[in-house]
Amino acid sequence: MKSARPAKTKQRSRNAVEHTRSADSSSPPVWPYAAALLVALFAVLEVYWPAVNGPFVLDDTYLPYGLRGYADTLSSWMSGMRPVLMMSFWLNYQHAATQDTFPYHLTNFVLHFFDGILIFFAARKLLAWGGEARPWADVLAGFAAGLFLLHPVQTEAVSYVASRSETLSVFFLLAAFVIFLYRPREGVGVGRAAAILALFGLAVMTKEHTAVLPALLLLTDLFWSSGPSLAGVRRNWKLYVPITLGGVLGLAFVWRTLHTANSAGFQFGAVSPTQYFFTECRAIWNYVLLFFLPVGQNLDVDFGVSRGLGDPRVIAGLAGLIGTTAAAWIGRKRFPLASYGWLVFLLLIAPTSSFVPIQDPFAERRLYLPFIGLLLVVLEFVRRWNVSRGVLMAILGVVLVAEATATYQRNQLWANAVALWQDTAAKSPRKVRPSFQLAFAYYLAGECPDAVAAFDKAARIEPPKADLLIDWALASDCAGNSQAALEELHRAAALEPSAHVYQLIGNEYGKTGRYPDALDAIDKSIKLDPNFWMSYYTRGNVYLVQGDKTHAADEFRHVLAIDPNNEQAREALAKIGS
Repeated sequence: MKSARPAKTKQRSRNAVEHTRSADSSSPPVWPYAAALLVALFAVLEVYWPAVNGPFVLDDTYLPYGLRGYADTLSSWMSGMRPVLMMSFWLNYQHAATQDTFPYHLTNFVLHFFDGILIFFAARKLLAWGGEARPWADVLAGFAAGLFLLHPVQTEAVSYVASRSETLSVFFLLAAFVIFLYRPREGVGVGRAAAILALFGLAVMTKEHTAVLPALLLLTDLFWSSGPSLAGVRRNWKLYVPITLGGVLGLAFVWRTLHTANSAGFQFGAVSPTQYFFTECRAIWNYVLLFFLPVGQNLDVDFGVSRGLGDPRVIAGLAGLIGTTAAAWIGRKRFPLASYGWLVFLLLIAPTSSFVPIQDPFAERRLYLPFIGLLLVVLEFVRRWNVSRGVLMAILGVVLVAEATATYQRNQLWANAVALWQDTAAKSPRKVRPSFQLAFAYYLAGECPDAVAAFDKAARIEPPKADLLIDWALASDCAGNSQAALEELHRAAALEPSAHVYQLIGNEYGKTGRYPDALDAIDKSIKLDPNFWMSYYTRGNVYLVQGDKTHAADEFRHVLAIDPNNEQAREALAKIGS
């Protein structure tokens, strides 16, 4: 009976690059790989398809593609700090009807599939460097790719449209990493270095966390190169000099951004860098737990902040990180894949789980990039499992089927906003955002009494802000309670007076026949923002219901002066014959 345990070799890690040259040079039949690709593509589309028409959620609703009627030039889309990401959204926007999420989701699914292919090639090379011969290395690498593609913890990164920042940036990073791994010699040539640099630039312009790529390449050279530990670094100076300079410029840009962003960075007043570090000492182990036991997944985790070492969970988490890292270093020769994988995991998760405070200290999508590190840890122990290869392959197949089933079920939630936020609010009952989002999902679904009840619950979790009060008022109006809607709008105006809120107040008064109050509210709206066209449109409607077509027509023309393409104003003028 054959064992899955690899043959022992004296030069298993440091000299593995030289040891596996001949093993990589064989040319097995192509058809098994083609068949595996088709199966993988079918599996990805099958498990993610329930969410292919899923709604825009969270950041989706604030980005250009989620705004109704938004249209602007490509340059305006790409003017921010993630131009490559926004260009990909712009391309979808050109071929999608308003609020049609299908092309956005399908693009995410395909990107995830290609990321899985790159995972396969990276894992196969690293298995070879670890002393694993083909074709068994291909089988193990295929399992790694399958686990990456079908693991339920990936759902948020793939089915949440805005998380294309993960799938697309990781595609560029993995492509650069694979090109680095498959160099014909240990030294990287000029052409290969240029390709890596280009992909690195695309990755950083998609999402900033990929600025860790130079460190990943350096770690790889230090860990796997034969000869003295710095020999690989010296051989690859043509790559490291420009990529380090690029990395420094990228970090400077990120540093500047972190001092101006309102949801992350050192100026983020809610949490200090030290407190965030203590919190992440716990969060990292939650990521590890989700990798090995993906249950209780939650779109909006209520993850408390640790304020100091007085929290025993912080001490346990920090001690665990130090102890595991020390064990990985001590066992690097005996367990090279696991040792390297753990170091890669810590390195790739560092941008979001170290000292730079982020509004949400824990989010499942942040595991997408460092996932490869944990995969290598798993591969180390799978390849050493002392059972027959037939039995092992059956077990690995069962694992993939189980993961695919869980991912399919998770994506069924992502297909429906109400179901998704019901699940989230139930798992984070003390956090206001899930209840707020559930209430708004009810409102969009036309379930207005349920929306009012959910807004009321959100307001009892913490004092409501103006945006919640405005949406609550819309739900109350939809449920037929104009008086409650006006009360909520006036509370919102007291917190944040704006043209929008006074326009809504005027609209509500107009619906109840209180026309002088309506016109007074609209006057306040126009004083706050003379270019807010909805104010003039609402005033035109108030005049119209009173039979004053002349003044109504003047208001609708004012709308067209602000927005010449406004269809609502054109239709209103057509109805009154002006």
